[in-house]
Amino acid sequence: MFTADKDELIKGIENLSQPSVLVIGDMAIDEMIYGSTDRISREAPVLILRHYNTKIILGAASNAAHNIATLNKGKVSVIGIIGNDYYAPILLNTFKEAGINTEYMVEDETRATTVKTRISGSCSQSLTQQIVRIDRETIAKLSVETEQKVIKQMEIAIPKHDAIILSDYNIGLLTDKVISKAIELAKKYNKIIVVDSQKDLDRFQGVTSMTPNQPDSEKFVGFFIKDTNTLEKAGKEMLKKTKADSALITLGGEGMALFEQNGNFEKIPVFNKTDVFDVTGAGDTVVAVYTLAMASGLSKKNAAILGNLAASIVIRSFGCATTTKEELIQTIKQMDFIL
Repeated sequence: MFTADKDELIKGIENLSQPSVLVIGDMAIDEMIYGSTDRISREAPVLILRHYNTKIILGAASNAAHNIATLNKGKVSVIGIIGNDYYAPILLNTFKEAGINTEYMVEDETRATTVKTRISGSCSQSLTQQIVRIDRETIAKLSVETEQKVIKQMEIAIPKHDAIILSDYNIGLLTDKVISKAIELAKKYNKIIVVDSQKDLDRFQGVTSMTPNQPDSEKFVGFFIKDTNTLEKAGKEMLKKTKADSALITLGGEGMALFEQNGNFEKIPVFNKTDVFDVTGAGDTVVAVYTLAMASGLSKKNAAILGNLAASIVIRSFGCATTTKEELIQTIKQMDFIL
């Protein structure tokens, strides 16, 4: 039966405000446009949406930074790319409002500031539903000039932070050179470095930990995770191929599994199967809280528990969401199986 020390976890949560974290990755805005519709246009067979609200949310790697900022009083910085376009100042201002340091961001006028626009509408007596999504992004590899600017900012920023997150959404920032330099600098300055990537995990060699989900883990190891035996095999194979100190595989409704190079294997159950509304951004929450907790001195197991707990809170809200120390503590106090 799974158990954990409630007092130890609460003490760990109270210490989350101490470490500083640097997030390096594909920064983005989630632009949520809402309106109502009750008729078809005469100009074309399309819905007419009467706009009533636009909401700007930090998405992709930006969401990981936002989750950290709400827990450590804004001791978080970001390194990412913005274009010279309409959305660049919007992204920077949204970071500022969230208390996130943007001094290391890099501008590249040949690239678009990444924006995911979701247009949703409703009509009389109906639920709001997404009608269309528009992606603005440049997926091409970074230019040599921009890549060097990113590396220069990492050389300045990494020594000043306690932990680093590499958040890869396959939009182009995390080139092989950027990855290898980030890991090199993290080791040089004895920093925790954690990877959240959707594919090509073998590009990240020798990191502190990584947080892939089950489908991405299965693609990487080359077989399906069907039971405890295949899960253990996948974890060991991942550590062997990446030389990571540990790996935290997220398993959706089955919780998480933590693997360490010393042979430790811990299965962590899901905390609220009945209250899932939207899993968008839950992976960002996991890597953010997991990294922050390790940087504050918690063991990898307890850090994973807090990452799991935080994800169980944010999936109760729609869209990318964050949680607070108070919410984490209150939720832990209500859990009978955490002793």
